Amino acid sequence: MFPTMPQDESWDADASREIARGGGKRPSAGFRDEPGPDEPAPEPEEGEDDELEEIEVVPVRRQLSLAIAGFAGLLAVGLVLGAVTSAPDSRLPYAIVLFGVQLLALLAWVMALGPPAALTTAGVCVVVALVADYLAVTSAQAEFLPLVWVTLGGLVVAVVGQLFRAEDRKRVTDSWRTTLVIVAGVVAYAVPILLTRQAVGTQTLTVGAVAAGVALLVARATDAIFPKPRLAAQVPRGATGIVLGAMLGTLSAAALGSVLVLPFTPAKGAVVGLIAVLIAHLVDLAVNFGQADRQLAGDAPTFWVARHMQGPLGAFALLSPIAYALSHWYLG
Repeated sequence: MFPTMPQDESWDADASREIARGGGKRPSAGFRDEPGPDEPAPEPEEGEDDELEEIEVVPVRRQLSLAIAGFAGLLAVGLVLGAVTSAPDSRLPYAIVLFGVQLLALLAWVMALGPPAALTTAGVCVVVALVADYLAVTSAQAEFLPLVWVTLGGLVVAVVGQLFRAEDRKRVTDSWRTTLVIVAGVVAYAVPILLTRQAVGTQTLTVGAVAAGVALLVARATDAIFPKPRLAAQVPRGATGIVLGAMLGTLSAAALGSVLVLPFTPAKGAVVGLIAVLIAHLVDLAVNFGQADRQLAGDAPTFWVARHMQGPLGAFALLSPIAYALSHWYLG
């Protein structure tokens, strides 16, 4: 009698078929041979496709970078020249120039941010801009608080205007911050008028605007020549331009501080310039990264003019109230 072979529990009909298909070779436990011609190829595990996909690198458009650099420089020159040439009894021309900037900024922000009831929000912001400019020019005392009330009032009216249509009403809860940014940004461009009516306000605005303008101009121009190292694959910006812009912007502010009257000194000019440079770069980069996020999420791209004007316009809008605070709490 032949000895009985030990039984293998894993030996079954499926294993027999595998041996027959593989020419008598039994497959090893836990492994599987290459699929035959009649078998479907094994599907890749989850995450393998993502690892194999290459991240798309957004190219840097040289002419566009130079155009944005020129726009930032022109905006800084306009703010500085308007502030320096404003006479105590003739600030209306400066207010008219700033109203044009407010309309431009409003167009860019409404197109880029897409608030509910865009036309209603834009109309409210136009009225808010006119009221803010009027108060900044004609008020008995150059105070910041009335502009705060104008901002809050404009926000309330804009939100109420967004409640009439059902599709807009659904978005109000999530988008009121966007509406606040638009309204506050428009009102912020009335602050330079207040600064021209104060002792060191014009000098503070000049130093800050020059520093921010130089920083943005140098950064964008450098991106057109040497956009490396890249901050992110989807963001067409280079770290070299950011660093050079910050250094030269701060240096220009320190140089202005050495020639302006007291209380400005080179050190104080450098401090004001450094703060202005940081604000300008942070706002400009935030716009770039925000646009990249929208593109990755599959949202419709913003109109290109509005998309590329947002950075400089937002930077100088935020700079104006910061310059007001510095003139009172740091230089005053």
